[in-house]
Amino acid sequence: MFEEIAWEQTPIGELILRRRRLQADGEDIWEIKLNDGYLMSSQFVDGEIALAEMALALAGGDALDVVVGGLGLGYTAEAVLRDPRVGQLVVIELIPEVIAWHHQRLLPLGEAVAGDPRCTLRQGDFFALAVRPGGFHEADPDRLHDAILIDIDHSTTHFIDDASAGFYSEAAIAALVAKLKPGGIFALWSTDAEDPAFVAALRRILHEVQVERVEFDTPYRESPAFNLIYLGRKP
Repeated sequence: MFEEIAWEQTPIGELILRRRRLQADGEDIWEIKLNDGYLMSSQFVDGEIALAEMALALAGGDALDVVVGGLGLGYTAEAVLRDPRVGQLVVIELIPEVIAWHHQRLLPLGEAVAGDPRCTLRQGDFFALAVRPGGFHEADPDRLHDAILIDIDHSTTHFIDDASAGFYSEAAIAALVAKLKPGGIFALWSTDAEDPAFVAALRRILHEVQVERVEFDTPYRESPAFNLIYLGRKP
């Protein structure tokens, strides 16, 4: 019913990979915990998958060049790679142990993500790279991308680590959007209610800004839970 698969002490806290079941004959639930909080659970992944599907539905063309900020259990990355138009994907993940778990195939999506030749898993601080001159590809710092997807913090006001708080400013968003091709897609996942200030900042930088609600059932409450997907297109 419960198995701890990996444990690491990292610079930002205690990292745990575990697998459990709600019932003996139920499906495995995979979880990554950082200190007392959850980085990700496979029990609720509708929003992470929708992040990829909604963003790529807005992206035109073939041989798409996509960046994902945040790896976790790999559901967003795997959903990106399911689109046959994707030519290359780079996933930026802060915690090297999470990348190692995928390369070691400790996770259910390890082969689908780390084993796909179109996909590169890069260790780094996504938020620092987003505002820094250069880009997400070390060998090609001037490369522009068709879509940049972000699944890191719980929301624009609820952070995994306080160091990312400055990213949600208009200046930081503009620096990230500069790394998109004209017409490229910005997308961000959130588990909290809509942030009007963040939406206003997006609308000063992007076109076609929208906030989509993704609802899903949960055994912990009577009404559906939800995630939000913020979307916009570079002019």
